[in-house]
Amino acid sequence: MLSQSANSPSRLAHLLSTQLTNKRLLLPFFLALALAYEPIRAITLPTLADAFFQVTVFVAGTLFIYYYLVDKLPQLELSYLKAKSPALEIVFAAVLGALPGCGGAIIVVTQFTKRQASFASVVAVLTATMGDAAFLLLAKKPLEGLLIIGIGVGVGIISGLIVNAIHKQEFCQPDEQHVQPHDCTKPSTMVIASSKIWKVALLPSLVIAFLIAFNVDLGEFEHSITLVGAAMAIFAVLVWALSSEGKTYKQITGEDEEFEPPSKFTRVLQDTHFVTAWVVASFMLYELAVTLFGLDLKQWFSEFAVFAPLIAVLIGLLPGCGPQIVVTTLYIQGIIPFSALAGNAISNDGDALFPAIAMAPKAAVLATCYSAIPALGVGYGLYWLM
Repeated sequence: MLSQSANSPSRLAHLLSTQLTNKRLLLPFFLALALAYEPIRAITLPTLADAFFQVTVFVAGTLFIYYYLVDKLPQLELSYLKAKSPALEIVFAAVLGALPGCGGAIIVVTQFTKRQASFASVVAVLTATMGDAAFLLLAKKPLEGLLIIGIGVGVGIISGLIVNAIHKQEFCQPDEQHVQPHDCTKPSTMVIASSKIWKVALLPSLVIAFLIAFNVDLGEFEHSITLVGAAMAIFAVLVWALSSEGKTYKQITGEDEEFEPPSKFTRVLQDTHFVTAWVVASFMLYELAVTLFGLDLKQWFSEFAVFAPLIAVLIGLLPGCGPQIVVTTLYIQGIIPFSALAGNAISNDGDALFPAIAMAPKAAVLATCYSAIPALGVGYGLYWLM
C-alpha cells in the first residue's frame, strides 16, 4: 500500500507532464475558448451539432457495418501472386487499397518490406487508397464515394502496370533485417469509458440524424438536440485528444494503433473519434473564416477554381488521413469541386505512408511522387470535362 501511494504522485506528475505536451489538446482548448466567448458561441454550438449529427453519427454507423461485415481481412501473401502473375498481384493490391480505411494499404506496404510484394504493387495500392476519408464520403455521399473508389482502382492498376514495366520487382526493397515488427497498443482508458456512453447514445443519435437528414421539423426539441449534439461532438474530440500522447506529426494526423486483443467496437470508436476531431476542426475554421474575416472559401475556389485540383493533390502528398479528411469535408460542404476531390483521393496515401517511410523511405518517396502524376492528370482532366 505504501509503495502504491508513493508511486501515485509520480504517476500523476508523469501523466500531467505528458498531457501538457499533447498537441491534440489544442483542439478541445480552442473549442472551450469559442464556447466561453459569447459572440462566437452562437456559431460554435450549431456547428458542433452539425458535425455530430451530419457526419459523426453516419460515420460511426458506416464503420460499424463495415467492420462487422469484414470481420477479419486475410493476411494474404502477395508473393504467390507476384510469382504467378505480376499483373494479378498489381490488380489485387489496387483492390486492397480500395478498401475504406488504411488496412489494405498497410498490408501491401508491410509485405513489400518483407520482400513479398513488388514496388509496382506499392504504387498501385497507394494510388488506389483513400484512407479514412473514404468512410466520411461513403457515409455522406455514397454514390460519389463508390465512383471515387472505382476511379482509384482503375488508376491504381494502370499506374502499377506502368511502374512494373519501368522497374524490376525487387526495386527499392529494404533489407529484411531492418524491418521492425508492428506492436499493438493497450486500450486507452478513455476509449473504454467512451464505449459505455456510445452504446447508449448511438442508436438514438442515428434516429435524430435521419430525422434531420429528411428535414423533419423538430419543433421545441431543436435547441435541446443542438446542445446534445454539441456535447457529444466535444466528448468525441476530448476522447481523441486524451487517447494519445499527441507529440509527433503521426500521432496527430494518423489513426491510433489497434488494440491488443483487437476489438471491432473499439476500432469503430477510435476511427469515429479521429474523423470527428478533423471534421470539427474543418467546420469550425470554415465558419470562423466566414463569420469573423468575411472569407468565403466557396467563392474563392470558384474564382480560382483552376488551382483547386493542384492544392488538393499537394495536400494529398502529406502522410496521414487527417489532412485528407479536411479536403473531403470541403467537398461535402460544396466548397471544392469533384475534380479536386478525385485528385486528392489518388495522391493521398493515408496512414500507410508512415510504415513505408519508416521501413523503406526511398520507396515511400518515389511511390508518392508516382501517385501524384496520375492525380494531377485525373484532377485536371475532370476539371476541364466538368
